[in-house]
Amino acid sequence: MARHRILGAVAAIALGLGLAAPAQADQLADIKKAGKIVAATEMHFAPFDMLVDGKYEGICHDLFTEVAKELGVEVEFLDLPWSSVLPGLEAGKFDIVNAPVTITAERMQRYSFTLPIGNATVALAKKAGDESITKPEDIAGKIAGSQKGSAQLEQLKAFSATLPSPVDVREYVNIDEALADLAAGRINAVANSMPLMGYAAVERPEVFALVMPPFGDPKYFAWVARPGEESASLIAAINDAIVKMHEDGRLEAINTKWLGSPPELPTTMPDAK
Repeated sequence: MARHRILGAVAAIALGLGLAAPAQADQLADIKKAGKIVAATEMHFAPFDMLVDGKYEGICHDLFTEVAKELGVEVEFLDLPWSSVLPGLEAGKFDIVNAPVTITAERMQRYSFTLPIGNATVALAKKAGDESITKPEDIAGKIAGSQKGSAQLEQLKAFSATLPSPVDVREYVNIDEALADLAAGRINAVANSMPLMGYAAVERPEVFALVMPPFGDPKYFAWVARPGEESASLIAAINDAIVKMHEDGRLEAINTKWLGSPPELPTTMPDAK
C-alpha cells in the first residue's frame, strides 16, 4: 500500500509540474517539419521503377512525386537492391517504400500498406515465337524465373506444385536479369506482375511475348511504411492523395502513359490472401 501511495504522489507531482508522458511519435509531422520525405525503391522494375540514362522514371516515380506535392514536401528517392529495401524500412533508414509491394496477408502483419497503386496479378513472359507455351500450364517441366524474395516467386512455386511436371524455378536478384536469361534462351519463361511482363513485351516485341491469361489470385501493388500508430497519419495522408488522384484523373493519366491503358484499382483496401 505504501508503494502505491508513493507512486500516486509522484504522479500527482508530475501533473502539478506540467509533466506528462512523452507524446506519441508522428511520422507525418516529422516529415512536414523537415520539408522532405525519403522514399526507397529498386529502380529495376519497369515500368514502375527504372533508371533511364541515369534518371529515375516510371509509374511509381510519377505517382509518388504527385503524392509529395499533396503532402507539401519535397521527395528524395533512394535506389537500393530489393533485398535491402524492406529491411531498410524496418531499420528506419528512410520514411517509406515507394516500390510496388504486393499486398499479402503475411506482409500486412509486418507493414502499413497504402491503397493499391498497381495490378500485381502474376503473368508469364516467354520468348517471342515460342509456340510451346500458349497458356500458363504449358510451363510444366520447363525452366521459369522470378525475382528472389517476391510474392510473384511464391505464386510461381505454388502454381508449379499444381502442374503434372514441376517447373524448374530459378531465382534472380532482379527481373532485368531474369529477362536477360529469357532473351538468351537460358530459361523458358519469366513470372512477374502482368503490367511488368506486358511492358516488356510491348517494349521489345521481337524478343518477348506475354502469355495470357494471368494465373494465381488477383493481387495488388501498394507502398509500405512501418507499422503502428507512428505511421498512421502518414498512411492516411497518402491514401487521401491517392483517392484525390483517382478523382481528378492523374492516376489514370500516369498509368495510361506507361501501360497504354489504366488498370482497375480499388479505392478501399482489398482483402489480402
